[in-house]
Amino acid sequence: MRLSARPIAALLAALALTAGLSVTGTPAVARSDEGTAAAEASEVSVAADTYRWKNARIDGGGFVPGIVFNRSEKNLAYARTDIGGAYRWDQAGKQWTPLLDWVDWDRWGWSGVVGLASDAAEPDNVYAAVGTYTNDWDPTNGAVLRSSDRGASWKAATLPFKLGGNMPGRGMGERLAVDPNKNSVLYLGAPSGKGLWRSTDSGVTWSEVTAFPNPGNYAQDPTDTSGYGNDNQGIVWVTFDERSGSVGSTTQDIYVGVADKENTVYRSTDGGSTWSRIAGQPTGYLAHKGVLDSSTGYLYLTLSDTGGPYDGGKGQIWRYDTESGAWTDVSPVAEADTYYGFSGLSVDRQKPGTLMATAYSSWWPDTQIFRSTDSGATWTQAWDYTSYPNRSNRYTLDVSSVPWLSWGANPSPPETAPKLGWMTESLEIDPFDSDRMMYGTGATVYGTEDLTSWDSGGRFTITPMVKGLEETAVNDLASPPSGAPLLSALGDIGGFRHTDLDAVPAMMFTSPNLDSTTSLDFAEKSPGTVVRVGNADAAPHIGFSTDNGANWFQGSEPSGVTGGGTVAAAADGSGFVWSPDRAAVHHTTGYGNSWTASTGIPAGATVESDRENPEKFYGFKAGTFYVSTDGGATFTAKATGLPAEGNVRFKALPGTEGDIWLAGGAATGTYGLWRSTDSGASFTEFSGVEQADSVGFGKAASGASYQTVFVSAKIGGVRGVFRSTDAGANWTRINDDAHQWAWTGAAITGDPRVYGRVYVSTNGRGIQVGESSDTGGGGTDPDPTDPPTDANCSVTYKVTNQWSGGFQAEVTVANTGSTAYDGWQLGWSFPGGQKVTQMWNASHQQDGAKVTVTNVGWNGKVAPGSSAGFGFTGTSPGGSTEPDAFTLGGEACTVG
Repeated sequence: MRLSARPIAALLAALALTAGLSVTGTPAVARSDEGTAAAEASEVSVAADTYRWKNARIDGGGFVPGIVFNRSEKNLAYARTDIGGAYRWDQAGKQWTPLLDWVDWDRWGWSGVVGLASDAAEPDNVYAAVGTYTNDWDPTNGAVLRSSDRGASWKAATLPFKLGGNMPGRGMGERLAVDPNKNSVLYLGAPSGKGLWRSTDSGVTWSEVTAFPNPGNYAQDPTDTSGYGNDNQGIVWVTFDERSGSVGSTTQDIYVGVADKENTVYRSTDGGSTWSRIAGQPTGYLAHKGVLDSSTGYLYLTLSDTGGPYDGGKGQIWRYDTESGAWTDVSPVAEADTYYGFSGLSVDRQKPGTLMATAYSSWWPDTQIFRSTDSGATWTQAWDYTSYPNRSNRYTLDVSSVPWLSWGANPSPPETAPKLGWMTESLEIDPFDSDRMMYGTGATVYGTEDLTSWDSGGRFTITPMVKGLEETAVNDLASPPSGAPLLSALGDIGGFRHTDLDAVPAMMFTSPNLDSTTSLDFAEKSPGTVVRVGNADAAPHIGFSTDNGANWFQGSEPSGVTGGGTVAAAADGSGFVWSPDRAAVHHTTGYGNSWTASTGIPAGATVESDRENPEKFYGFKAGTFYVSTDGGATFTAKATGLPAEGNVRFKALPGTEGDIWLAGGAATGTYGLWRSTDSGASFTEFSGVEQADSVGFGKAASGASYQTVFVSAKIGGVRGVFRSTDAGANWTRINDDAHQWAWTGAAITGDPRVYGRVYVSTNGRGIQVGESSDTGGGGTDPDPTDPPTDANCSVTYKVTNQWSGGFQAEVTVANTGSTAYDGWQLGWSFPGGQKVTQMWNASHQQDGAKVTVTNVGWNGKVAPGSSAGFGFTGTSPGGSTEPDAFTLGGEACTVG
């Protein structure tokens, strides 16, 4: 499956945000060099309630175009994403720590990172070049952020031009570099013909290097008039030869990569005063990376005929001898045999002459990774054909910690599932450890800790090294009153049924597999009924579930549909209304065996259902609200004067017919929050809410007469996530300046079972889960489909076979209560380092010692007095010690 890095999803956000955004104050952790704008006066309660924030775990989900290791301190590494900020590696937890969650609504573009640099002289220093689009989709200029505490806090130098973390060519680099000999000197390669820039005061101020002769000329699509495909990709990387300087003095030899197929590499030999094109260089290609092995004096280039990260049909790898000036084509395969470009490139700092490169645009049958131990004279590949279509792999790929990376696929050879990846533009060998290597893909970060097994003829193991890096773009969220606490609609990877917010879901929604899910809904009075719609290369664009999203079946669709649009389920699940892309609004009864066009409502309207009356549906477009009272067959225009432009979302209150909240608009016109109590015939605006973009509902506070309302909004001059427990009379900000996540306007919902819990969408930082320290006296409602909470379960765990280093076990889960299980999830922790290798009659995830097992479709229902069983094999380096504690749905079971 081919993942995009969401230019369209981000564009939709951008179009809603480009109109005159005001600054409401600078976060303490993002001190701007231009000074701090005064926040507007506010009577709103700002962060009056202390919330704890975390991600609903997915692990990855987006493109990681850059990984940077510090050259002087072991285990210090960073990763950059195209729309989801930057991360620092936490070696103790073997996970990533987000560094840019403070980026606020007005400067949402700063969540796109186009360059990273870690200072080898002072490892506490790290720099990030930020900005998402170089055209008018992004309302703000780019910036270079600098931190002296490894990204815990930042200062910003705003640039006089934009940067493109999500533009074509974003996998090239790194565009930002620190002089290894004089760390107050930094260089930045700019896009859009802006040239090469330099700072001599550790990133505080920047000026153009006017002596640099070539700002680049390559654009992905010169015919594009949007400023996206036709943007000049500019200066794409900077590399220093540290041998040409000494500590405290400027490095003399500097190499710069340019997006110009005839002139792609330049050099300065006088510390950046003068520059010249290197003679004899390869032409007809763009150098995606330029890496210098200072031990051998070789500069290596990985080249492609395009800028990436998706495309690339031909490529080469060249070596430049910095002493003799000789160029050598060291490509691992003949140019005629390539159908991809080369990009990811790294040298082993512990083993001179060892280097690796990736075929970043080899989509089928898989990406390819190349390795040489003799400076590129000869190469070996991560996999080879034996007799086509069979292949032999030098690696073992274990995705048990992130099982959805297989996409539920079962392809025919030579394809495999999971794949080694795609869009593999970043690959780095740990400069301190020849056995550790990480590389980014369009969906994750993979890595190994036994890389040198490649050279000895053994297999090395690749696993996801992505925990903590959450990069999904969230389009919609739903929290049903029973079943899984959360259902998500995501860009690129479809979405998930989240049965445990702290565990990686086993698989995304399948049957159908949608590239991006644009909308989902459940029947309020029958939460097992779920519908989702989304984008795909071909039909179907819709799927239905009757078991709360655990299993799905494909639906039919009207003619002309090209994308998901929005969808709504009747309150009792008896019918659906769908507003797809490029087709009229349609309605159906049952599960969409046939669709009939609705009347009275324009194509492209956003649709939702009343949560109490199954015959009532609602629609909205261009400032007018529409209502249907006959199951979506006919709609009537009702209230007008609502926002005619911008991002508009609305929701109907569960349990009360006709109670609707609408949020949205644009700063150039009508913008705010409205409520209707008469099914959309009229709306009343909340005068204290200046701007609002999404609204949702959660469990009411103890003693409250109205469900808790959550909004992503600007209230009292402050942008944030807000909560009201009194139907909007008063608002409390529940996030803080360290937790803003750029743009949060797509979706928000509370949890109907847990007071105060809220799920917040982001465009690149995944699903944020907020838990209130104020219980509100509300407690947690039991889920009628969850197992009873009084330890009404008994588990029998039996080792049935053992051998050296391994074992087999059988597990039985018995329902000792009086209520049937409708889906179950068993958890335990291994006491002795065991690891599950294969499981039958259930699916599993393992994170360290923690194992989570989920039923398969046919054994999810367990009547009182009955049981379900499964078996597995595992490795046992310390012996197969049996677990002594088990939980079912989070509650302790007795051990039989």
